[in-house]
Amino acid sequence: MLARTLIPRGISRRSIAAASTAQRTFATDFYPGIDKIKYDPESKSVMTFKHYNENEIVAGKTMKEWCRFSVVWWHTFRWGGQDPFGAPTLTHPWDDGSDSVDNAKVRVDAAFEFFQKLGVPFYAFHDIDIAPEGATLGESEKNLHAVCDHALEQQEATGVKLLWATQNLFSHPRFMNGGATNPNLDNYAWACAKTKFALDVGHKLGAENHVFWGGREGYQTVLNTDVRKELDHLGAFLHMVVDYKKSIGFDAQCLIEPKPREPTKHQYDYDAQTCMGFLAHYGLTDHFKMNIEPNHTTLAGHDYEHDLLMSSKYDCLGSVDCNSGDPMVGWDTDQFAMDIKKTTLAMKIIMEQGGLGRGGLNFDAKIRRESSDLEDFFIGHIGGMDAFARGLKAAAAILEDGVIPGMVEERYSSFGSELGQKVEAGKTTLTEMHDHAVASGDAPLISGQQEKYEIIFTEYC
Repeated sequence: MLARTLIPRGISRRSIAAASTAQRTFATDFYPGIDKIKYDPESKSVMTFKHYNENEIVAGKTMKEWCRFSVVWWHTFRWGGQDPFGAPTLTHPWDDGSDSVDNAKVRVDAAFEFFQKLGVPFYAFHDIDIAPEGATLGESEKNLHAVCDHALEQQEATGVKLLWATQNLFSHPRFMNGGATNPNLDNYAWACAKTKFALDVGHKLGAENHVFWGGREGYQTVLNTDVRKELDHLGAFLHMVVDYKKSIGFDAQCLIEPKPREPTKHQYDYDAQTCMGFLAHYGLTDHFKMNIEPNHTTLAGHDYEHDLLMSSKYDCLGSVDCNSGDPMVGWDTDQFAMDIKKTTLAMKIIMEQGGLGRGGLNFDAKIRRESSDLEDFFIGHIGGMDAFARGLKAAAAILEDGVIPGMVEERYSSFGSELGQKVEAGKTTLTEMHDHAVASGDAPLISGQQEKYEIIFTEYC
């Protein structure tokens, strides 16, 4: 196993920093001894794909087209393994310990080498994760563009694309009372300015999407909160986003990421249905879809697949932050999804809507604090990619065989009658339904056959 303190072969910290200046070649070999991850279903090595074969055709598309995998910046390249009870345990050997633009550019090189060796087509970032914040708003903007210019060079050299960017409106103390729902106008303006920067660099990098997660858009107590005013301000903020995006010719898909709580006690983007209701109320339905994180869904008290299903059924599922949580832990653990039944349900929903379009399966997931080898970063992603590949193949078989879909269709077959069609068309009345109930007598008891569905489903997984 690789030691976590290992410096890339032939590259000192000083030479890395020097290589990050202008007119340099890209630094390489940040993961010595790790070659490009290959598909080899017969291999016993955990450093190979057993199920994800990007060129394999499944239901008319390649696995790569169905999955559109993406690696996130914040967990993979910035998180150090800290938790509420302990200090960092993970080391990124290419980091020189500074929060400088030069060090951020080296991190870009390390990230793109990771993307290429793992074989993913996309990545995602928050503004302050890819570039350091400056002492002023102007300096922060300058830093962000400087690092993203370097990321653009790497995109052009490797073909890896930006799935989405977003703005962090929750970490800095100025956002302790929220960003786009902050009760102070000056802080609200900062939230708008940082969002403008993020949209600008997303446009520059050709981002497919732009994400909005309201980390502190919510409240701790109703005693000091004007809920309606905050929601009105949030609606105004998102309308400003739509207008600005149009003004600069940026055609990225806008995505809202629901979460019920943490860090605030009650967040306004509680779940998919809450967000879709908000969008409808403020006239934003045509401009936004959902970026569903299943771990957030379970925090809201729903099943893993619930928000995926609800947003998909209303043509609002845009992308997925494909992670999972631990039911024994009370917070958002951001683990790699390894439960094949859950990945099958997720991929079945995605396949039924024809794919994720401009979205993707974004690994908003981090290795465990105790997984401190460089290899572990690869192993976590390999396991997640294989889990969704297995889910894809199982979902394709379910849909192709048609047994479960046929059972569901039969369960609702009574609505195929003339009266049932009138109900679904909104052309009947309570009186007509009353008369039907009187004429038909007692309503039958028809089994939901839950166990039958479950055992059949298990055969595919």
